[in-house]
Amino acid sequence: MDRSTLFRKKPFHQILSDMEAGYAEGEGMYEGLRKELRVKDLTAMGIAAVVGAGIFSTIGEAAFNGGPGISLLFVMTAVCCGFSALCYAEFASRIPVSGSAYTYSYASFGELIAWIIGWDLVMEYAIGNIAVAISWSGYFANLLEGFGVHLPPYFTTDYVSAYRGFGEATQALASGVPLSSLEPAMRNAYEAWNLAPALGPVRIIADLPALAIVVLITYLVYIGIRETKRATNLMVGLKLLVVIGVIAGGAFYITPANWHPFLPNGFSGMMKGVSAIFFAYIGFDAISTTAEECRNPQRDLPRGMIYSLLICTVLYICIALVLTGMVSYKALAVKDPLAFVFKERGLDSISYIISVSAVIATASVLLVFQMGQPRIWMSMSRDGLLPPAFSRIHPKFKTPSFATVVTGFIVAVPALFMNLTEVTDLCSIGTLFAFVLVCGGVLVLPAEEKTAATKKRFRIPYINGRYIVPVLLVAGMIVFWEPFTSLFHYGGDWHAYKDKLPFFLFVALAFVLSALTAWKKLSLIPVLGLASCFYLMTELGYTNWLRFLIWLVIGLVVYFTYSIRHSRLSGNGQ
Repeated sequence: MDRSTLFRKKPFHQILSDMEAGYAEGEGMYEGLRKELRVKDLTAMGIAAVVGAGIFSTIGEAAFNGGPGISLLFVMTAVCCGFSALCYAEFASRIPVSGSAYTYSYASFGELIAWIIGWDLVMEYAIGNIAVAISWSGYFANLLEGFGVHLPPYFTTDYVSAYRGFGEATQALASGVPLSSLEPAMRNAYEAWNLAPALGPVRIIADLPALAIVVLITYLVYIGIRETKRATNLMVGLKLLVVIGVIAGGAFYITPANWHPFLPNGFSGMMKGVSAIFFAYIGFDAISTTAEECRNPQRDLPRGMIYSLLICTVLYICIALVLTGMVSYKALAVKDPLAFVFKERGLDSISYIISVSAVIATASVLLVFQMGQPRIWMSMSRDGLLPPAFSRIHPKFKTPSFATVVTGFIVAVPALFMNLTEVTDLCSIGTLFAFVLVCGGVLVLPAEEKTAATKKRFRIPYINGRYIVPVLLVAGMIVFWEPFTSLFHYGGDWHAYKDKLPFFLFVALAFVLSALTAWKKLSLIPVLGLASCFYLMTELGYTNWLRFLIWLVIGLVVYFTYSIRHSRLSGNGQ
């Protein structure tokens, strides 16, 4: 096996011809998908995926760590995502094919990197869907309580949270703290563990609403893109009305004193929210998976990505300021922060309205993510890297049927038992890695001959980074010199040192990228996108990097035992 085998690229013309012609082998293998989506539908899908679990759930934990200053983190993250969105748009206009970053990497870096990013996207979408399903369950349970229906806590809580919460609550009770004084999440976990039926030594604790919503959404995605589009547009319209209502109504209950201090835990405290905040932004990646179902992908995909990102950023900043203005940031470490702040102000009726909208909003996120994952698998299967069944298209519904059902199982089962925080961390690092490769892929794209057709499509404006990037590197070193030098003062304390290892990788990357930009006159926007997304990866800690690397190693085992031998580029076919 030589280097040319591992890094063989799939030319643009072959990607497009495969998509247009389809594969003849095998009944129902690959047929054309329905072209139903316009720019308004793509923008709605972007908003559906972005305004959801992040704004209704994980924003609370981010605010607890970073205080009102998370509004700055939203701006910072939006800029990083903006660079990446432009790179996605460049690829989407050149290669209007399902597969997202996987397909783009196949054309720019070659097969091995394409497999790695495809395997990474499997984790990103599956883990993201699990987190959204868990978040949906919390709001659904809160909604039912508003109608006097109380689900047993052991059927609305995951096993990990119940186990940990029970341990923490037991310690607090032993020290004399009454049960009623415990945080709601801890008290709920304690009751779930105590009341749960047991099968021998094993407690039966599972998040059943999370299972139910995954089954329902999987069915909707299975029966067609037209039905998915209609449901998405309807849910987006409703949740935008509610979010704007929350911003407008909550503004009257803001206490400016709650915004002081603006960064109570400093810059490092604000950056602890990177995982939660970035998790809120991963939706526009899913838009690119629908390329083959767009009527005019080269024009509409870039517009849909950029419009949805701009709209969502404004909404997120406003929501962050309203939340932290209505109550102290210290009280926001809850599962349902938007409903919580109105409850704290005695506005229970508004709290229930928010719970209704949150149920719809998070369901729409799950809908878009659950639609994206099978289409990535479909693309990988067409190339021979996954078994043929994954590219099978349903003869009636025109959807990747087998891949959709498998996605449902992969999301539904872990959603019963997994913890929200851990899955969002893993999802965020996987998404950032995809963004890094897409930005890097733009830098190595071959020059394109200018024709009447190519002039009409989207392209990233070229800004020579030859002098700008080195200047930014020097400026960054001057501003952050003291924090940077402090990294070398941990002595022999491995536990204090290990979480900074990813940052050393970023520093090395920054120097290499700066030198290459000065030498090759690289385009500024993809360089900044690559560097900024890699920096955000360093903020996710050693443990998440280790888990991510373990997942990639598992993927490499699959590649070298199956995919490399069945790749269509190898000539072996399937």
